[in-house]
Amino acid sequence: MATATRTVLFTDLANYTASVSRADREGLRNLLADHEKFVHPILTRRGGRIVKNLGDAYMALFDSATDAARAGLDVVEKVVQAGTLVIRVSCATGDVEEIDGDAFGEAVNLAARINSKTPAGEFWFAESTRMCMNQAELPFESVGHFQLKGITGDIPTYRAVGRTRCWLPPAIVQAVKSRTLIHIRKGEPLPPLPPDPVLVFEGYRPGGKDLGEVIDALPVLDPARLWLSTYHVAPQDRYEWLQGGHGMLVGTPEALTRAIAEVRLVESRPSSSNTIILDLGAASEVELVMAGLALPAVPMAEVVASYTYDLLPDGRWVNRSDQAVARVDIGASAVRLTPTVSGISIDGRAVPPSQTVILRHGNTIATPGGAVTFYSIGQGPYAGLLVADTAIRMGVGLGQTTELGREPNHPGMALPDRRGQDNIRWCSGPRAARAREGGFTLDRALAGRRQAVVEVGPQGTSTVRALHDRCPTYIYSDGSPLRRVDPVAPVQLNEFVVTGTTVVALRSPE
Repeated sequence: MATATRTVLFTDLANYTASVSRADREGLRNLLADHEKFVHPILTRRGGRIVKNLGDAYMALFDSATDAARAGLDVVEKVVQAGTLVIRVSCATGDVEEIDGDAFGEAVNLAARINSKTPAGEFWFAESTRMCMNQAELPFESVGHFQLKGITGDIPTYRAVGRTRCWLPPAIVQAVKSRTLIHIRKGEPLPPLPPDPVLVFEGYRPGGKDLGEVIDALPVLDPARLWLSTYHVAPQDRYEWLQGGHGMLVGTPEALTRAIAEVRLVESRPSSSNTIILDLGAASEVELVMAGLALPAVPMAEVVASYTYDLLPDGRWVNRSDQAVARVDIGASAVRLTPTVSGISIDGRAVPPSQTVILRHGNTIATPGGAVTFYSIGQGPYAGLLVADTAIRMGVGLGQTTELGREPNHPGMALPDRRGQDNIRWCSGPRAARAREGGFTLDRALAGRRQAVVEVGPQGTSTVRALHDRCPTYIYSDGSPLRRVDPVAPVQLNEFVVTGTTVVALRSPE
């Protein structure tokens, strides 16, 4: 058969292997029979043609991307209603070649790779399907960009939203916890607003005159704090609302209410703090605070041409994550930030997902995990610092010393040791090839096991002593040049110790 454009849909029984290990033969037959009973008629009713049936998984081809997407949502909703199975569904659209009852092509591979990322009970689909389907017929939202095995680049992926589900982004969850979430419902008077509110509009159409009038009546607010609750939305309305830097909650009003109630229920339960505080006693003179990410300048030693780091909702920086809220890209000419979710703003200006912004000195980046300040270093070993105090801190008393390093002696503060090389773009040449083969990472190359010692003196005066002869340590304060510790240097409260990819701040004890 000649190659034709098709939408490839996969269904998969979640936790099938574990279910098989616990089931007898009759239980296994019943499990597979339930799968066929639920899935087969839904796929065929929407025009799907079953290509493979492996018992725990189906592969079907659709002539229509819209029919495939609606079939995928039908499957997960039907299963939720039945409560007997847990199924994941995925699809992608593209050229497919059928040979001897099987299907081959990039769309097949992409749909299968997305299925491996899809959580149980959800339906995810590719950008190619989104572009081909009637977007007004299917409630959906972005779940981010993914690196998929065998697929080039970061792949944008989407999630269909059934009538019983509403996924809350980190910014909304935080607003619920801090009691700053305010609902503005169509036809109701504006409620009193707390300081720094997060507003959710219900019952309005994006681009509608009534929504515009309500927004105009509000005090001046960061656009990222304005969220629209909607279910079915036209592509143009979706685009214009999100391009304005606003957020969108996709779900029915009932599902949104349940999701918020679940967050409040969890928040009301007693829990212990996961804050890491290593305190050497009540008489702490200084607190050493893990305070952000240092960005080494590139190109680096004919090895690293550029690199990236991902920011998680809780404020941690990692090499690469599917759960990131933003990505920072460090190149030879600039430091660039790209949000992956709604709700990110720079100096009060909302930045839509996937829009890249060059960072400037002093920029304040509002994120779900708090504000991050960018300090541009300019010339020298570092391009800049991304600073935000974290809960990881260590109290140090007068006359006491504390080591910094990947494996410091006690008492010490351990620097991050992020494994993996998938955030590095390599230079060409044999030196980079040897580094890559030798397991080079930025954290390990630029900071030692025992890197430096901080000794606390009276009235906020302290010193830093370098321990490593090849990995330098620096001191930085805003408005001053970077100072190398060689071998000892004074450091004041609110200055930063910069070593490897880590920033440690000296703060007054709280």
